[in-house]
Amino acid sequence: MSGEIVNYWPLLGVLAVVVGFALRLNPALVVMTAGFITGLAAKRSPLDVLEIVGKAFTEKRFLLLFLIALPVVGLLERHGLKEHTQAWIARLRGATMSRLLIAYLFLRQLLSALGLTSVGGHPQTVRPLVAPMAEAAAEAKHGALSQDERERIRAMAAATDNVGLFFGEDIFIAFGAVLLIQAFFADNGMTLEPLHIALWGIPTAVCAFAIHAWRIQRMERRIAQAAHLASQPGEAASARDASDEPA
Repeated sequence: MSGEIVNYWPLLGVLAVVVGFALRLNPALVVMTAGFITGLAAKRSPLDVLEIVGKAFTEKRFLLLFLIALPVVGLLERHGLKEHTQAWIARLRGATMSRLLIAYLFLRQLLSALGLTSVGGHPQTVRPLVAPMAEAAAEAKHGALSQDERERIRAMAAATDNVGLFFGEDIFIAFGAVLLIQAFFADNGMTLEPLHIALWGIPTAVCAFAIHAWRIQRMERRIAQAAHLASQPGEAASARDASDEPA
């Protein structure tokens, strides 16, 4: 032990992010505020913080490439991509919301583990394809959906993409987070190979897949139960009408 005092004040930035998102404030404003809080708590000047933010923006501009897909997605949606997707899914026999989302989770996680993280995503895959397909599959299986159920299905589709990407990319040996973990341990005197770190990410990815698949199935069971309860008043009324008919 070196006996150096660890400065935990920069962690206030994490608290700022949690509070800002809990209050549903503007995400960009929350992140920038948290960055300044962290920088100032780490005894950096405001100019130093701006320099760090500017450097990170210029070095990571490739992350904004997804914006290129937005006009294409908008054009496809204007010409009925969502409607055609829902109609196609409705014609498939055996297609359920849970099967569809679990299959997408597996595919997303597998491709992310191979480094193909840009294949899927919220703007180019979830919004125009996965979410409408999940809605159509649930509606074909359980009947008409309420607006609340539709919003929950869309949220689950987005969460499925997040889980598949986050826990899949940690298995990819050249992913930045793996190299960051290696650098962190190296700074603390522990030498680890990126391959070992990636391999230890596999059990976590398997657990994440199993847990999220269970959450998807539980959500569909709730939709099925709600549809069954909604159909009971109609069945009871039909039974009363039948009993009132003269013999």
